[in-house]
Amino acid sequence: MTQLRRRAAPEEFPEDGRLALTLVVLIAACTALELALSADDFGLIGSRPGLLRREAYDYGAFWPGLLRDWPANYPGQPALMFVTHAFLHGGLSHLAMNMITLWSLGNGVIARVGQRRFLAIYAISALGGGIGFGLLAGTLTPMVGASGALFGLAGAIIAWATLDRRADRLGLGPVLKVLAYLVALNLVMWLVLAGHLAWQTHLGGFIAGALAAIWLDR
Repeated sequence: MTQLRRRAAPEEFPEDGRLALTLVVLIAACTALELALSADDFGLIGSRPGLLRREAYDYGAFWPGLLRDWPANYPGQPALMFVTHAFLHGGLSHLAMNMITLWSLGNGVIARVGQRRFLAIYAISALGGGIGFGLLAGTLTPMVGASGALFGLAGAIIAWATLDRRADRLGLGPVLKVLAYLVALNLVMWLVLAGHLAWQTHLGGFIAGALAAIWLDR
């Protein structure tokens, strides 16, 4: 990503390489959930392997049918799933990829606006990812993962880089290259996964994150 000009106050972003508290909590929460689900998948806990994951998806995944006429499992599920889906993942490899990305992009966003605004951008991006999936997916297949929020962080960094370069009267070539890379990455992932990629979530999260970043950076 293009380097950002302005940094947050030193107390908001550890200078010794440690993860900020917000990142520690987010990574720990997602990791603990996936480790428990994976342990159940392998029969290490519980008596029926896979039951815990099915229950977690039933109650926490993003189900497009709940935006239509499906009955909810509990009051408020159609609203809460816009957030809960971002804490669930489809396996250890999915978790690892997303948490590494969260570490990298999260530190960059915190360096710009601090931890509180980072958390706001992350939450808004997760919400935007759910909205994008709900509007564009055209499927009843459930969606899980933090990728919508992560693409929102990428959108935030790209939005700031665009504003900074325009303020400095610099060309947008580097920004356009990053955008092209993200589009190509989604295309490759879509092909590798035989179409089973929630690109709608990525798009919704990216747009929401970029808009939130511009608003919160004022």
